[in-house]
Amino acid sequence: MNNNVQQSNRPVDERLREIKKSFRLMMNGVTAQSMRDKGAFYKVNWGVPLPMLRKLAAEIGPDYDLSIALWKENVRECKLLATMVMPAERMQPEVVDIWMEQTETLEVAELAAFNLYRHLPYAADLAFRWIATDREIYQLCGFNVLGRLFMDGCEPNERAVNELIDQAQAALQGHSVAVRKAALSCMSHFADLGLVYERLAKSALKRVGIDFL
Repeated sequence: MNNNVQQSNRPVDERLREIKKSFRLMMNGVTAQSMRDKGAFYKVNWGVPLPMLRKLAAEIGPDYDLSIALWKENVRECKLLATMVMPAERMQPEVVDIWMEQTETLEVAELAAFNLYRHLPYAADLAFRWIATDREIYQLCGFNVLGRLFMDGCEPNERAVNELIDQAQAALQGHSVAVRKAALSCMSHFADLGLVYERLAKSALKRVGIDFL
């Protein structure tokens, strides 16, 4: 706690420089190359493993100003760390919109949804808006956020259920493998809410030729 207080009293740009230097000590060239081979391209990628980033985020603690500064850096580790230290209760919708527009990789999208977006007070509204778009990054985030909300026991109203089913069916017949996986996972968590939801999910998936629940 005292360390966090001391850190927050230092200039953000100074702390940012130190954090970026620390990535060099944690770098993993094999991981970075593996991501490049799989099509995950970043301007700068140190290949720092997620557990190390999470440990660093825990040491830093919630920090809005630092998160904003980190996000502006076109560095994989900065983007991911930004999603880990941003206080969800302080993130305004317009900032979310900017971040989404600047999200270029599926890894950042998935982790932003898991680390941050699902905790936003308006997470459900955002997620339903995102799954209704034709943009892969947005759909991926939307289905991942809804899946996490369902895991937390949040139950959608009738209108939301119909919207979810329509969009999930469309996504499951789409071209993006990542979005199809996210939609299928989301429907699985939706089914776990109870017997009625399970029946709705089974029926919806059967209509698009999927029988796995």
